Amino acid sequence: MEETKENVANTPEEVTSAANPEAEEYYAQLQRVMADFDNYRKRVVKEKDAQYSVILSEVITEFLPVIDNLEKSLETNADDEVSKAWKNGVELIYRQFTEVLNKLGAEEIKAVGEQFDPNFHDAVMHVEDENVGDNVIVEELRKGYKLKDRIIRHSMVKVAN
Repeated sequence: MEETKENVANTPEEVTSAANPEAEEYYAQLQRVMADFDNYRKRVVKEKDAQYSVILSEVITEFLPVIDNLEKSLETNADDEVSKAWKNGVELIYRQFTEVLNKLGAEEIKAVGEQFDPNFHDAVMHVEDENVGDNVIVEELRKGYKLKDRIIRHSMVKVAN
């Protein structure tokens, strides 16, 4: 019985080469096709993720003017009780909007007090200020947002010196 165990092939390559010389070629083709399919599957997943990110950033971009207007309405003074109630309602809506943006992965770009970076900021004004260093942002005119590493909208800023 020991002699028959030694004659038995251990790997698929040994089995195919012993049974049929063409089978080895078919097995190699099968391995290539399986590798190609695995690469295809990985590429499709990567493309799907990239497409989702692009669509998500486009949707968020459409909502940014709404958030800008909510922020402007919060800057107004509420004198009477009715105005205060409206302002509180707007503040709740604004907070809810920002929470949804954060859940989706959108972040505000830091601006005031930061060094000007053209990758994140759009300088629309320049001011001379001895108290602030060169190329330091002194005022943010419109907030900028990013989604992971992708810039959705640059911050519109005023830069010193």
